[in-house]
Amino acid sequence: MYGLTQLFSGLTTAALLFLVAAGLTMIFGGLRIINVAHGSFYMYGAFIVSSLVGTALTSSAHATALFWTALIVAPLVVAALGALTEYLVLRPLYGREHLLQLLATFALFYIFTGVSLLFWGGQYRSISIPPMLQGHLTVLGATLPVYNGFIMLIAVAVGLFMWWLLQRTPLGWRIRAAVEDPEMLAAMGTNVRGLFTGVFTLGTFLAGLAGAIVGPTQSVTTGLGAQILVSAFIVAVIGGLGSVAGAAIGAIIIGLSQAAGVLWAPQFESAFIYVAMILVLAIRPSGLLGVPEQ
Repeated sequence: MYGLTQLFSGLTTAALLFLVAAGLTMIFGGLRIINVAHGSFYMYGAFIVSSLVGTALTSSAHATALFWTALIVAPLVVAALGALTEYLVLRPLYGREHLLQLLATFALFYIFTGVSLLFWGGQYRSISIPPMLQGHLTVLGATLPVYNGFIMLIAVAVGLFMWWLLQRTPLGWRIRAAVEDPEMLAAMGTNVRGLFTGVFTLGTFLAGLAGAIVGPTQSVTTGLGAQILVSAFIVAVIGGLGSVAGAAIGAIIIGLSQAAGVLWAPQFESAFIYVAMILVLAIRPSGLLGVPEQ
C-alpha cells in the first residue's frame, strides 16, 4: 500500500501546483508577462494565515472559524496587493520588451522578500490544522490525511470554476479575445487595461489561496516563494503557457513524477520533474495544450 500512499501524496502536490501554476499561466496568457514575483504572492498568502491563526487552534468553534476566515482573507489581501502591483509597476510596461518585464518582476520578487523579512522576520512559522480537518482516511487500504483530501477538493473546485469562467462567461470571452487581438477588443468598447488588471488580480488571488492552504502542511518561511516558483513554471511550461487546462495536466504529471521519484529512486527524486519536462518538450515544444507563437 506504500505505492498508493505515494500516489495520494503526488496528487496532493499536483493540487497545490495547479493552484499556483493556474494563476501563473493565466497571467502569461492574458498579459504576456512572465511573472517571477508570482511565488511571492504565494508566500504572502501563507504568512498572512500564519499571522491570523498561527498555532493557537484548539477544538473551540471560535478558533476553527478563525482558520476559515483566514483562508478567505489571505487570498483577498494578496489579490489587492496584486492589483496595486499591476497598476503601479506592470501597466507602464505593456508593449515593452519581454526582457524588461521579466527584470521588473524579478526585482519585485526580491522587494517582496525583503518586505516579508521586515514584517515577519526570518524565523520559521507553523499553522495548526483545524480539528475538523485532522485525522486520516482509509482509501483502498492506504491512509490519506483528511487535510490532503481537502487540498485536492479545493483544486478541483478552482479548476471547474476557471473552466466555467473562461469558457462560459462574457468575461472569459473577453480574456481570450484580449490574448488574440487586444486592439480590436478595445475598439469594441472593452476597457482592456482594466481587464488586464482583473486577470492579474485573479492570478495573484490563486497564488495567495495556494499559500494559505499550504501553510498547515509545512513550515512557513521567506524561502517558500522560491521553492514553489520553479515547480510552478515547469508545470506551466509542460501544460503550455496560457492554458489553464494544460496547467492541470502538467500539475498531475509533475506530482506523479515526484511520487515516482520517491518510490523508485529517492536519491534522484528532484531530477524526475526535469526529465518529465524534457520528454514533453521534446515531443511538443509549445507544451501539451500550448499554442505556438506566431
